[in-house]
Amino acid sequence: MPIKFEPNRFQSAARYYVPGRLNYPASLIQRVAERTGLTAQERVLDLGCGPGFLAAAFAPHAGEVFGVDPAPAMLREAEQFTAEAGVRGNTTFLQGSSYDLSALPPGLFRLVTIGRAFHWMDRAATLKELETRVLPGGAVALFEDSHCKAPENPWRVRFQELLEPFITQDESYAARHSPDWCPHLSFLLRSRFNQVERIGIIQKIETPVERLLDRVLSQSITSEERLGAQRGPLLEKLRRLLAAEAVDGYLTEVVEFSALLGTLAP
Repeated sequence: MPIKFEPNRFQSAARYYVPGRLNYPASLIQRVAERTGLTAQERVLDLGCGPGFLAAAFAPHAGEVFGVDPAPAMLREAEQFTAEAGVRGNTTFLQGSSYDLSALPPGLFRLVTIGRAFHWMDRAATLKELETRVLPGGAVALFEDSHCKAPENPWRVRFQELLEPFITQDESYAARHSPDWCPHLSFLLRSRFNQVERIGIIQKIETPVERLLDRVLSQSITSEERLGAQRGPLLEKLRRLLAAEAVDGYLTEVVEFSALLGTLAP
């Protein structure tokens, strides 16, 4: 069953997304563009675009990129981010969602990107709709990142323990971690995007403490709106923990950035 659609879920989190979240490596973007045969004459749809990380990344590889998001605050961030990235010329941002793509202009896309957002959608219905909007041989790419089991990452266990009382109360978190939750891969295999492969890049990253605190506030389940009066005490606990773990104000993260690529079967 899909998670309840809340178009303003990220309203108070939007301004923390760019400073807090990790962007996708250029090498991963390049590999996805090459694997999908994306050319400078074709179009990309970035669905659930957030602050425009993927829209900006694919703009140099495409003729046009359309970013769609339900939150006006995210769209403002996307406009600013792509302008600062110098790719504003061929990117267009539209308010909408996977539940309503009526704002999109007519025509087909070579590639649809979804970054850290597919779980918010009605996944089966979204793929069914995208089957009618993607060129033959085109693809859907589901982008994610995850922390590897590496000796650099143990601090994250204690970090997550402090967040656990807040995130486990969230209905969407409970749904995604229930035994009944179906992985994204299964939905791709049941759709016409059933020629599936995974492309991954692993990076070792030095991250300042304040960026990790921004990352907490960029998540809908620990946004300023959701935390309310508990925001200050939680951030102070996290800051003390991270400061004790940090070296010169930085912590090391080993992260895998991946794209689950489903190509549209004829």
